[in-house]
Amino acid sequence: MTLNSRTLPARTIAPAPGRGGTGMPKNRARRRPPIITGTLLGLFCLLTLSPIIWMTLSVTKPTNVAFANPPVFGGYQPTLQAFVDLWETTYFADYLTNTLVVAVVSTVIALVIGIPAAYALSRFPNYVSALLLVLALIFRALPRFAVVLPMYDISRSLGIYDTTFALAIALVAINQPFTIWLLRNFFADIPRELDEAAMLDGCTRIGVLRRVMIPLMGPGIITAGIFVFLFAFQEYLTALVLTDTSSKTVPVFIATQLGQTLPMLQQSGAAALLLTIPVIFIALVAQKYLVAGLSDGAVKG
Repeated sequence: MTLNSRTLPARTIAPAPGRGGTGMPKNRARRRPPIITGTLLGLFCLLTLSPIIWMTLSVTKPTNVAFANPPVFGGYQPTLQAFVDLWETTYFADYLTNTLVVAVVSTVIALVIGIPAAYALSRFPNYVSALLLVLALIFRALPRFAVVLPMYDISRSLGIYDTTFALAIALVAINQPFTIWLLRNFFADIPRELDEAAMLDGCTRIGVLRRVMIPLMGPGIITAGIFVFLFAFQEYLTALVLTDTSSKTVPVFIATQLGQTLPMLQQSGAAALLLTIPVIFIALVAQKYLVAGLSDGAVKG
């Protein structure tokens, strides 16, 4: 007897769980970890942002409501009077200008000094380079008062105390070790064969740095510049010691407002919020360049 395939009963193959069909339990099991992780990350972000949220609510409330106990979260008319008083009754605009000038000047000087120094330390690894890097790290790790107090005496002796120039130079000295270490790591990732090829074509060391290294180091230089700018923009202790009135920065101004009347305390919150907004914006930009600087290849083309 010959078996006909059309007479055979069709075999039913049950779909494997989790591979389509009716594999719902495994799909649900796969979906649970992202939901749990997202919930935990959301709670962590909310906890991290809670001081900024509280400060934003406090400076947009009327003064009698902002400091009420227990706190009031509704039934009031939001106002921007604290920001208006900050600009009209204080010298906040001058303090913000001083902060920006100091941050920009110190960043430019730090990069002008740090780029050739980091390139030299990455291309001539010997005991002198190692010693300089260790000394830079030790200087960065010193207590800030051990560095700032001698700078105070020097600025007094030179007659440049309470100037944005003195504060910018001091911040360059303080942040220069970080700049050199960061830039050196970027330079070390670039193959030395590029230096040799450029020098065979007639470039000097300065020419190699200017024509080859700096274009390849674009993301690294921008990353280092952003970090140095943020350090200088938020510096408090150095600005407190080296400034008095004409060169006062925003962090020092905020500290002087604390412990005063409630309207002045609310103005300090408004100033802190205005100082925080550009930092958040710059940090978002820095994230893009930091990822580019760490992930892009050194050799292009």
